[in-house]
Amino acid sequence: MFDLARDGHSEELAAYVDAGVPVNLTNDKGDTLLMLAAYHGHPDTVAALLARGADPARENERGQTALTAAVFKQSREAVTALLDAGADPHQGNQSAIATATFFELPAMLELLQRGRGT
Repeated sequence: MFDLARDGHSEELAAYVDAGVPVNLTNDKGDTLLMLAAYHGHPDTVAALLARGADPARENERGQTALTAAVFKQSREAVTALLDAGADPHQGNQSAIATATFFELPAMLELLQRGRGT
């Protein structure tokens, strides 16, 4: 399942989730399918998982969220989808806002601020 998320196999992954695989399945580091799809730059997979109830508020063992991953990868589509799903840019030990600031990603910071009115 995790490789499907990493590789952006949206339809196949969605079919497994529809058949009963938990949409918030996590690996040994606490990474969810949603986090992996966001980190590996697959906004279509992010959208498919969100449509099936994936929780954008989940944090891995480092306090990172899917939104943090999408910001780090500078995926405007994934960031927008996650914000639309209610992701909080201030959540986590390594929040999306902190990530955008630390890595000097002004376009991502602007998107986060505009998207959530922060």
